[in-house]
Amino acid sequence: MAGGKDGKKQARFERVMVEGDILSYQVNDENKVGVYISPSPITPDNSYFEVELLDVGFDLEGPIAIGLVPYKYNLDVLPGYKMYSVGYHTGDGRIYKARNVGKLFGPKCGVGDKVGCGIKYVQQDGDSDDSQIVRVFFTRNGTELGSMSVPLPPGGFHPAVGFHCEGEVRINNNIDWNKEDIILMAVDYGEEEWSRLHDVKLNGVVIEYAGRGKSILDVGLAQAKFPLDTTFHYFEIEIVDPGENCYIAIGVARQNYPPHRHPGWNRGSIAYHADDGKIFLGSGVGDPFGPKCHKGDIMGCGILFPPDYDCENDVLNVNDEDEYVRISNNQIENGSDSDDDEDDEEPWAKANGEVGTGTNVQVFFTRNGKLIGKRKTMIPKGGFYPTIGMLSSCERVRVDLRPLTG
Repeated sequence: MAGGKDGKKQARFERVMVEGDILSYQVNDENKVGVYISPSPITPDNSYFEVELLDVGFDLEGPIAIGLVPYKYNLDVLPGYKMYSVGYHTGDGRIYKARNVGKLFGPKCGVGDKVGCGIKYVQQDGDSDDSQIVRVFFTRNGTELGSMSVPLPPGGFHPAVGFHCEGEVRINNNIDWNKEDIILMAVDYGEEEWSRLHDVKLNGVVIEYAGRGKSILDVGLAQAKFPLDTTFHYFEIEIVDPGENCYIAIGVARQNYPPHRHPGWNRGSIAYHADDGKIFLGSGVGDPFGPKCHKGDIMGCGILFPPDYDCENDVLNVNDEDEYVRISNNQIENGSDSDDDEDDEEPWAKANGEVGTGTNVQVFFTRNGKLIGKRKTMIPKGGFYPTIGMLSSCERVRVDLRPLTG
């Protein structure tokens, strides 16, 4: 372990050989892990670091872990295992957050891969008590894998690398993360995640409104291909550009939700609207719920499932799907393409009865990592799908369908 002679913090490490920017595991008789902690903390001016994998050893499942820890973190355990730490383990693609049980997060990594970690600093309200919550994100070869809310430890987070077995990396603490450049490069990334993109444009993980924005019928809608479940129960958007009016909504809706209706306005949906802070639960009239949201704010939506939840009870079976398609096609053939709310609901109501016929759940919403509130509702047959609505020119949001929240 290095020691400082001038009072400045020095790198802390055990069972790691440090040669300039090269870190390598030192084999030991006790088979203990090796851990390296950088001397300088992550700051708004230096918010990202990256590691290039030079050697991953012979144990393919033995991880090299990259993450953030307090400066005085225990050097006998990998990043992510202890309180106030988070680590992405490259051997199995799992993320570990303050516990030694990980969750699937990204791909496994091999020699030549560059894995990065950083913090997104979100400006808090002046009266907020959540100033100690930050967003930690990870990247692989220039693509962001996801992010999560993490409590900031006293003294801040320091970059850390852990070795479970033989391995070698090159660490770069002086690298900038330019999200906009990366997103522009990933033009087609993520299209497979969406079932419908109506009057919106997808640019990597950014969704931009592309409608007329002249009336309430000009809604732009993005609906994910897969419903929320007990594994992926939460998603987030970041307001990149509020556009003309910030008519942005985040919520969940039934499959085949009307594309020209904001989420929350029709039955089988619930949403939190950024422009007025209201919640809409299957109605065009909203209720006061939370603060208005602006540029840079991160809005989240998730489902609290009951402990005994069985997703099979809410599956839309083949007969249901066939009936829905049959009724919808008949409507089109008969020229019934009305913009009236009741007409929008008719196919679903006829095929499945009332929309709310599934399991009782609680849908919750967050803003910048803080819980705003929750509402009890029923999952419609087929499930609740992440849904984003937009309605004024130049609106842009960055979407993370699978952030880690727990």
